[in-house]
Amino acid sequence: MNEEMKQISFRDDILPLKDKLFRVALRITFDRAEAEDIVQETLIKVWNKRQEWSQLESVEAYCLTLTKNLAIDMRERKDSQTVELTADHDRLQNEPNPHEVLEQKERLRIVHQLIEQLPEKQRQIMQLRDLEEKSYQDIALALDISEEQVKINLFRARQKVKQGYLKTQMYGL
Repeated sequence: MNEEMKQISFRDDILPLKDKLFRVALRITFDRAEAEDIVQETLIKVWNKRQEWSQLESVEAYCLTLTKNLAIDMRERKDSQTVELTADHDRLQNEPNPHEVLEQKERLRIVHQLIEQLPEKQRQIMQLRDLEEKSYQDIALALDISEEQVKINLFRARQKVKQGYLKTQMYGL
């Protein structure tokens, strides 16, 4: 790789990963607050290793691995502190709360609706990047645009979805 491709920007390359890192942490911990703490800790650790970024094959893979390991560590610490009362207690803990299941379905419905409202290019880029996990380079080639345009459109798409989601949470729209 040439030197230009190795330039990694915290704002452009790492911060956009926050949502993906959060989803990874949440899948492992099942706790929103813990997942947020893990993402914060991941970002701090990545920032503190910024001198080594140019040596990374994939900053995204590094961030995801770090998040996964931190989440597993937290989950194991939490599990070791939990006192097993009965088999029924353990079984009930692992069953999702029906209210939480409904809330999660509603959140997903809102996010999908917001994604559908995006301009076509932003929707395509978001799908290729976040759902199909394609690289910026692959997306740029597929859509015949520059990698910078991919990043800009992806950032704008995520911002629109986030702002729309926050608006629905605040105002119930």
